[in-house]
Amino acid sequence: MIRHPRFAFVVLLAAWSAMAVWQVIEHSRVETAAREALIRRSRDITGTLGKFIESQRRFGVVSQERMEVALQSVITFSGLQSLALLNKAGEVVASAGVPVDLEAKGLLQSGVHWGEKVLTVVNPMDLGTNVVVVLPPRDTNAPPREDFRPLPRPPGEPREPRPPETNAVPPTRSGDGTIVSGAGVVSTNRPDRRDAFRRPPSGSSFGRPPWIPEAEFKKLAENRTTHGFLIALSTAPFLQAKETDFWTRTLIVSFAGVAALGVALALRNLSKSADLQFRLLRASEMNSHLREMNLAAAGLAHETKNPLNIIRGLAQMISRQDDAPPAIAEKSRGIVDEADRVTAQLNEFINYSRPREVRRSPVPLVSAVGEVVRALGYDLEEKAIQLTVQPDLPRIEADEQLLRQALFNLLINATQALERGGEIRVNATRSGENTLTLEISDNGPGVAPENLKEIFKPYFTTHQKGTGLGLAIVQQIILAHGWEIECLPNQPRGALFRVSHIKVLP
Repeated sequence: MIRHPRFAFVVLLAAWSAMAVWQVIEHSRVETAAREALIRRSRDITGTLGKFIESQRRFGVVSQERMEVALQSVITFSGLQSLALLNKAGEVVASAGVPVDLEAKGLLQSGVHWGEKVLTVVNPMDLGTNVVVVLPPRDTNAPPREDFRPLPRPPGEPREPRPPETNAVPPTRSGDGTIVSGAGVVSTNRPDRRDAFRRPPSGSSFGRPPWIPEAEFKKLAENRTTHGFLIALSTAPFLQAKETDFWTRTLIVSFAGVAALGVALALRNLSKSADLQFRLLRASEMNSHLREMNLAAAGLAHETKNPLNIIRGLAQMISRQDDAPPAIAEKSRGIVDEADRVTAQLNEFINYSRPREVRRSPVPLVSAVGEVVRALGYDLEEKAIQLTVQPDLPRIEADEQLLRQALFNLLINATQALERGGEIRVNATRSGENTLTLEISDNGPGVAPENLKEIFKPYFTTHQKGTGLGLAIVQQIILAHGWEIECLPNQPRGALFRVSHIKVLP
């Protein structure tokens, strides 16, 4: 037997609570790790884009059209939402994908914004000493500038054909750099155009393109130099990992709770089983003790009947003597009556204390009731009581002798309760395919509601001459057969005794 079941329940509850708290902490850790992994991915993409931009720049500049095409390609193949290049002031100089409002999301202050479905991150651009200027798109409607120089011809592109010249003399270069043609000197001290597109020395980072004036290039370098990346990624992987981990840990906590509940119920049942076994042991000991006392009491009652018979016989002899005074004769008859009353009580007690061994056999219920009615014929006629028995009572399985005794006690009890001219009914109804319910009712005073549960107890009676064991014996016989009996109010008046679960034979 578990001496402290509540302590075991508290320990189980504490263990389950610790498990739940641990799973909550682990889920928070997994969520944080997933967030950091997504941010690291944005940084990896930023680093890769930085290397790509550095490899694509020429003279430290990249055209916005070319850069946005490259960014759009990255979005297409990487599944990103947005990509943008930012200048020092946090303004967008080139972008692709869904536009992002930097001020609304507070990205310029925090650098990270977690939306419902999108993570937006601003990462600095690390290009060392290299500077990348994103040139704005050219205005095709603007007049050409005087200092405009076309970009170099891309490799592999064929040269434009020149118109043929007649009697042309191939141009030659003099020692001072002057180009001389067949028509004379074309230019003096003018550098070769190819020199303007040569890469700067390896020691320098970049050079100003020759077609952009110095002042304009400084302004462009100030406003359109790339200092950072804005990248917007879908949070679907993060949300999926978070949801998967959440449901996994929810199942773990649920299974742990079910296991703890099962252990608690097992401990509770074990405690109850141990307690019931202890009570059964005590009840068995008490039952054995009561059985011994019952046998002793029955033997004592049986032995008491012998001296009562002697006393009764002597009192009868005294009362029948001719010379006995009238007072002595009357007292002698009183002794006989009291001896008969005590003998009747002793007989009832012996009958009640006797073990009930049921010997089942087919019994015609109508014949058993008829024999009991014939035995009670004198009492019924004395009070002019009308007894009605249902004629089509079936055969049942019962101990015939015990059944007659139970019916006799029920009918004699109803007869004693009725006034002259009362009525008693015996009816039976089918309560199932093979079961029967027997009802014995009367129109007498009935049983008080507070006594309905007391009348089957030994020595409880409402009659002055009753022993209080008649209905107790009836209940004992009914329970020995495996049936049930109850007392109910009869309508409109009287009492009704109902015996149920009687087995019917074909």
